[in-house]
Amino acid sequence: MTAAQRALAILECFDQDHLLLTLSELSRRSTLSLSTTHRLVGELRDWGALERSADGRYAIGMRILELGSLEPQGMRLRDVALPFLGDLQAATNANVHLAVRDGHDVVYVESLRARAGATVLSRLGGRWPLHATGTGLVLLAFAPHEFREEVLTSRLQRFTDRTITDPDELRRVLADVRRSGVGIVEDSITSDCTSVGVPIRGPRDRIVGAVAVTVPSSTPTPHAVLPALSATARAISRGLGAPSAMGRPPSAA
Repeated sequence: MTAAQRALAILECFDQDHLLLTLSELSRRSTLSLSTTHRLVGELRDWGALERSADGRYAIGMRILELGSLEPQGMRLRDVALPFLGDLQAATNANVHLAVRDGHDVVYVESLRARAGATVLSRLGGRWPLHATGTGLVLLAFAPHEFREEVLTSRLQRFTDRTITDPDELRRVLADVRRSGVGIVEDSITSDCTSVGVPIRGPRDRIVGAVAVTVPSSTPTPHAVLPALSATARAISRGLGAPSAMGRPPSAA
C-alpha cells in the first residue's frame, strides 16, 4: 500500500455513522498499525484534513470541505439550483434535497430542513445507496442500462422492511419511474418518511441530478408536492441550459 493509499484509508474510515473516531478506531477501521495511524493522523491534522475534538476524537477537517466545494458538477448544479430550493421549501413546507450520482450512491449537494418536516437522516454531503431514496431512484432509472444492471445485481442494502431489495421488483419500479418521471419511496431509510424525486436536466437534456422533497408518510396526498417540485426542476434545468426546459426539442444525444 502506497503512502497516498494509507492516507486515503484513514479518510475513508469516516462516514455518516462514524463522524467522530478515536485513534484506535481509525487504526482498526483502516487496518493500519497504531503507530502508522498515529503518524498519518498527525500529518493529516497538520494539513487540515482532520480536526481533533476536545475529547481526543477526530473528525473530517475544513480543508476537505474547501476542496469539495471545487468539484465542478455538483457545485455548478448547486449554484444554479439554490435560489429555487428555498422557494420550493416554502411552497411545500417540506425538506428539500438536491443530489447527484456518484458510483452506486446518491450524494446530497444541498439539503434544506423544514421546521415541521419529516425526520430524515440526509444532510449536505450525505451519501446513500441509489435504490433507497427518491433522488436515487430517479438517477438510477435514467442511468444507462448496463449501469442499472450492475446495481441490480449487486448487494442491495436493507434499511427498513420497506426498502426495495428484490432486483425484479426494483426493475418494475424503475420502469415506472422512467414512464412517469417521478421516483417515490416510502419509509425506505427511516419510518414515516416519503420521498418524492424528479430529474434535473442539463445541456443536451442529459440527466445531471435530481431534486426531491420528503414529507411524513402520514401525509394524505404526497403527490400534492409534484406541481411545485416539477416547476423547480424545470427552472433549474433551464438555468443549466436544458433544451426541453426552454421550449426547444432535445438535441440528439
